[in-house]
Order: sequence, then structure tokens, then C-alpha cells
Amino acid sequence: MEIREQLIRVNPYSRPGTKIEPTKVIVHYVGNPGSTAQNNRDYFDNLATTHATYVSAHYVVGLQGEVIRCIPEEEISYGASEGNKYGINIEVCHPDKTGKFSAVTEEALAELAADICKRRGFDPGKDVIRHYDVTGKKCPLWYVEHPEAWLTFRERVRALAGQTQRDRPIYLVQAGAFADKSNAHRLAQQLSHLGFDAFVKEER
Repeated sequence: MEIREQLIRVNPYSRPGTKIEPTKVIVHYVGNPGSTAQNNRDYFDNLATTHATYVSAHYVVGLQGEVIRCIPEEEISYGASEGNKYGINIEVCHPDKTGKFSAVTEEALAELAADICKRRGFDPGKDVIRHYDVTGKKCPLWYVEHPEAWLTFRERVRALAGQTQRDRPIYLVQAGAFADKSNAHRLAQQLSHLGFDAFVKEER
């Protein structure tokens, strides 16, 4: 995946330069059928002059799978209200009003999201979210109206990131060790009554 870096100008309307520590990837659709990644990037940049509104994204994925980086990931972008404080916003182009991404666009989006997840240690199953999940807005429209497509997309991101449900470590908490087996079972029962999963394991 090739990322074309075309950073927009620092300005109050689309790139204020405020630092963030991202914890999520937030996926959007541009809502302007047929517009290109370059069109949307240039719109964000021109807000420095027009002052028309406050909006931007870190990345835009285009109709042919092109990817433009507009803002560094460690700076805020204006895409998802409260989510801006923790999200890497990705705007995605689409050919028509259904909001469905073309196959090449969706694959580029998946590769970009997977790359971010790998670099930052994000879990695609929890940390790749929709604008809808932050504010309730129907964005990206296709993934909101077709939640099964969203789940399939996130599994694609997980696969590209080299993760499976068991790839991440689990952490065991040991409550005690006993020479007397009855004491071990007594503690296990006490923990179970408190709502904790507990079992006795014999080691020699």
C-alpha cells in the first residue's frame, strides 16, 4: 500500500495542530458520491482560506484505492466529535449514494487500518470503529445499514494485521499454592462464590 503524504496547512478549521494519543481508528464515508481522494484532501486544505466549516481527516482513501495522508496521526482531525480526541479519522470515497465502497477502495481501507493496528498495537475487533459508533450518525452509510458487511470488513483487517482471536496473550492470576489438596479446593470454592472462575491444578 502506497500512502501519498499531502499534509494540509495548519489552521483552526481543519488542522489546528493539537496533539493527541490515538487509541482508535474511526472509519467514515465522504457523503459526496464520485468525489476523489484529492478532491476531499483539497477541500480540507482550502478551509484555511474559506473558513466554511470545521472538518478534516487524517487519511482519505480514494475511488481507485489511492491513500492520501492529510494530517499526522499524532494531531487531532475534525471528523467525529468527541472521537477526535482519541481517533485516527479515515474518510473513504464511494461511487454512488448507497455509500458502498468499491472492492479496490475497501481493500485499501483494510490495508491502511491493519497497518495502523499493527504499528500501534490496536485490536481490530475493538479499536476499529465507525463514526456511527461514536455519535450515532449514519456514517459510513453502507456499514451502518449492512452491519454484516462491517463485521466482515473488521475480520479482513484482523487477518491483514496477522491477528486471530488467540493471538493476544492472556494473563492468569494465581491466588495461592498449597501442599494440602483440601485447602486448595476450599480456596477455589470461596473464589467461585465470589464470582471468580477458579480451578485446582496439580503440579509436581
